[in-house]
Amino acid sequence: MKGCMVTYIKIIITLYINNASPSREEGKKSMNKKTKSSLMIILITLPLFTLYLLLWPVPIQPPHWNAPQSDGYTGPHELNSRLAGMEFIELGDYKQPEHIVYRENWLYAAMEDGEIIRVRPDGSESEVVVNTGGRPLGFDFDSEGALIIADPLYGDHGGILRVTNLGVGAEIELLTDSADGDPISFADAVIVAENGLIYFSDASLLVKAKEIGDVGKAGELDILANSSTGRVLEYNPITKQTRVLMTDLSFANGIALSEDEEHLLINETGKYRVWKLDVNAENVSAFEQDESAQILIDNLPGLPDNIMQGKEGRYWIGLIHPRNAFLDYSANKPWLRSIAMRLPDFMLPKGNGHSHVIAINELGNVLVDLQDSDGSYREITGATETDDKLFFHHLNDLNTIGWIKTRDIEF
Repeated sequence: MKGCMVTYIKIIITLYINNASPSREEGKKSMNKKTKSSLMIILITLPLFTLYLLLWPVPIQPPHWNAPQSDGYTGPHELNSRLAGMEFIELGDYKQPEHIVYRENWLYAAMEDGEIIRVRPDGSESEVVVNTGGRPLGFDFDSEGALIIADPLYGDHGGILRVTNLGVGAEIELLTDSADGDPISFADAVIVAENGLIYFSDASLLVKAKEIGDVGKAGELDILANSSTGRVLEYNPITKQTRVLMTDLSFANGIALSEDEEHLLINETGKYRVWKLDVNAENVSAFEQDESAQILIDNLPGLPDNIMQGKEGRYWIGLIHPRNAFLDYSANKPWLRSIAMRLPDFMLPKGNGHSHVIAINELGNVLVDLQDSDGSYREITGATETDDKLFFHHLNDLNTIGWIKTRDIEF
């Protein structure tokens, strides 16, 4: 329907151009013709576009939900410019380091065009360790040094990968791409426990990232719809079985292990909150109360993306965008979100740019809040803490990794 609308409008405009006379002899008559033709185009296309916005089927039927009243940038999230002094590592042609892991004096980063690269913290060396041919999002290392990657664009519909022989001879193995009979359609974040178990998020059952071909657009669609079909899963490399721990999350995103590895911390992007989940949980629904799952922190001022364990009990969370007034207003108006889902991508309501990272502890207390509303290093997805620096993951257009010295942070 959208393609037909575009074609139809092009035909009308072509007819208008061909029929409009540019000659001076026509004078005012020509101007009148143009005015009438313009009005005719509007009168014909506007009703059709209105019908399209109201009636054309949407890929997901948005459910009704009640968004909490935003407190905005108050309390521990009071506006500040503590990220204003950021420094940068240049990445050349590599774009959008969505996830970063520090290991043996290398920063490993998942890039937009399928690469996972590694670069020295001072920027002196860099190399590609693997290209999945998809779009790696989260990743971690197992006890043998193999990369464990969540890639929603790999293969038929994405999944969890294991990569050995890093470098030119990298070998990719698909570990799992389904659970409980449902395909893993949006493999997102992953963490490996010391016992070898692999925990990961499947952001949405309904939005097929591979079919859309763009993880950013796929994520925006699911968050706009608030489908609440995301899952938290466990893969056992010994039994090769995949188990469902939690369901019904609104875009299940970043994932981290507690210090004792008895719980998982999970970012629920679409509802601005973080969960703490028992690793032994079985098919717990986010809609139901269960002692194995509790909301750790709620009503954040932005959309939580990655979560990374740092030093001294800190868990770093990137708030990729501020809260969107339209999303909150339309939460209990599914019909309005359906209309928005029919709009072209450039017209979709999106949050304003803002650099924002927070650190919480396992009790959900905010320990640190770092922001910069004026800088260009926006869409921060997470942060990786080393002994002396904090490196920022992102999805902005700068081919860099931003960082600040931890000694400059007031913990």
